[in-house]
Amino acid sequence: MIEQNIRTPEKCETISEIREQIDKIDLDIIKALGIRFKFVKEIVKFKSDKKSIKAEDRYNAVLAQRRIWAQENGLHPDAIEKMYRDLIDHFINEEIKILENKSGKS
Repeated sequence: MIEQNIRTPEKCETISEIREQIDKIDLDIIKALGIRFKFVKEIVKFKSDKKSIKAEDRYNAVLAQRRIWAQENGLHPDAIEKMYRDLIDHFINEEIKILENKSGKS
C-alpha cells in the first residue's frame, strides 16, 4: 500500500523533497485509514448491541499491541495510544450509528 516511489530521508537533498515525501506518506496513511473504516462498517454485521461494539477486551488488546508496535518502530507509545484511542472511539461512535440505523432507532 505504501507508494513505491518514496525516497529514503537520507536521499532527500532539500527541505521541499522531504516535505514531498512526508505528504506522500500522509496520503498513504489516510488511504489506509479509509480502508480500515470500510472494515469497521462491515463488522457491524456481526455485532448486536453497543456492548459488542465497544468490546472492551478487544479495545484494550488493540491499544496494547499498538503501543508495542510504536515502541518497535521508534515512536512514543503514549502518543500512538492517544492517536489510536481517538481513532477507535470515533469508529465506535460510527458503528453505533450504523447499528441504530439498522435497528430503526434514531
